Amino acid sequence: MSDEPELKPLKPIRRFDVFAETKRLEAIAHGEPDDVAKGYGIRIAKIVASRRFGGGSATTSQQRKKDPSESDSSVESRFGGEDGGKFRAIDGELQSDATFDHEIIDRMGSEFYEVVFQPAIHEALANGRKYEQIRDTIRKDWKPAR
Repeated sequence: MSDEPELKPLKPIRRFDVFAETKRLEAIAHGEPDDVAKGYGIRIAKIVASRRFGGGSATTSQQRKKDPSESDSSVESRFGGEDGGKFRAIDGELQSDATFDHEIIDRMGSEFYEVVFQPAIHEALANGRKYEQIRDTIRKDWKPAR
C-alpha cells in the first residue's frame, strides 16, 4: 500500500470536462498551440452542451453570420477566431485558454488535472478509444474528497 494519498478532484468530474479535454487534445493533434486548443475545447463543449439541453443561448459569432461563401472546413476557421484572432466568442464572451483554465482546471484542481485527469484522457485517446467510450467509465472513480 502506498503512503502517498490518492489525488481527488475538488469538484465532481463532468462529461463536459471530459469532452472539453478531448476537444483540446484534438486541436493539439491538428497542430494548434495549447492556448488556442483550450479555447476551442471549452467553446465546443459549451456549444454541444447547449444543444443537448435545449439552451439556445450558446451561439457563436460564426453561427450568427452564416454566409454560404464561408467554409468551416479549414483548420483555421475551426479553431481560430473569424477576425484572425486566437479565440471565438459565445454570446459575446471570449472562449479562451483562461476560460478553460477557470472552468475546467480550477474547478477540479490543477494538481488533479495535471497528474490524473489530463494524462488519463490522453492515454485513452492514444489507445484509440473515443469520447463516447470513455465519458462515464474514465471518471467513475474520480470523486471529490469529502
